[in-house]
Amino acid sequence: MSDGHHHEHHGTPHTHKHSLRHRLTHLLTPHSHETADKLDSALESSARGMRALWVSLAVLGVTALAQAFVVAMSGSVALLGDTVHNTADALTAVPLGIAFLLGRRAATRRFTYGYGRAEDLAGIAIVLTIAASAAFAGWTAIERLIDPRPVAHIPAVAVAALVGFAGNEWVARYRIRVGREIGSAALVADGLHARTDGFTSLAVLLGAGGAALGWQLADPIVGLAITAAITLVLRDAAREVFRRVMDAVDPALVDRAERALREVPGVREVGELRLRWIGHRLRAEVAVVVDGDVTVRQAHAVAVNAEHALLHAVPRLTAALVHADPAPVPGEADPHLTLAHHT
Repeated sequence: MSDGHHHEHHGTPHTHKHSLRHRLTHLLTPHSHETADKLDSALESSARGMRALWVSLAVLGVTALAQAFVVAMSGSVALLGDTVHNTADALTAVPLGIAFLLGRRAATRRFTYGYGRAEDLAGIAIVLTIAASAAFAGWTAIERLIDPRPVAHIPAVAVAALVGFAGNEWVARYRIRVGREIGSAALVADGLHARTDGFTSLAVLLGAGGAALGWQLADPIVGLAITAAITLVLRDAAREVFRRVMDAVDPALVDRAERALREVPGVREVGELRLRWIGHRLRAEVAVVVDGDVTVRQAHAVAVNAEHALLHAVPRLTAALVHADPAPVPGEADPHLTLAHHT
């Protein structure tokens, strides 16, 4: 028997008796898998992402404006690089905000999985923004190495550096925490971006100290160090976004899903299991082996119970497509033989 339907659980009574532990879990943990509840959860996660973006945009915007004022007075190329990077980091809220808004739209006959992939495009835009800011900071620092100039208002530069560090570290913690909670790789990448900005602000402080001691090259050298730091965060952010674009998931999630499926009554073995991110939500496709003598209704019940178990076991999973395969019998032809020439 096979069940190729998309099993959305709508509160239908299970035909198989569950374990006492599972029943207690249901009694003690209020939950629902109604389609409307899934949609509400998706909207809430997008709303949290939007809130994180706008709050961090405001904080970074104020930070960048304060630093820009000091750059105009001091002429510090290191602080200029930090200011440009902070500005770029603030502006990454724009593509992410658009992605979160698109992610709220319902699926259509053209975009049958919805618009969650817009977050992956936003992640690519963020990576390109980081790369552009690294190129600008490096070019400015090299130019200042060739033509050294004194830094004015050094105490103000030091204060601006501390303000930059505090603002960026707060934003980094906020974005990374919310990004991980809602499963947004793009928001996590943006948080990592902000964290590196904070450390580059501390580097500006070192440059100001060197300039105070009369070493003119301290400022552009720190500017180059900032460029190197931006390049490192570029590597980490690019890896994060690349993995998401390529449908990579944490192998621990796959292990967790397999364990949950094997505990479902009627599941004799777990076949092919696939997980993929669509925006900041997960979907699963899985084949389970059931007794070949069961009826279609019984096989369907096992598949529904399997999806139910996955929804509880895998965080941020919103739906699973479960296919029931009959257990092999000696001498019986492979039930998938018809498909062999397609594989």
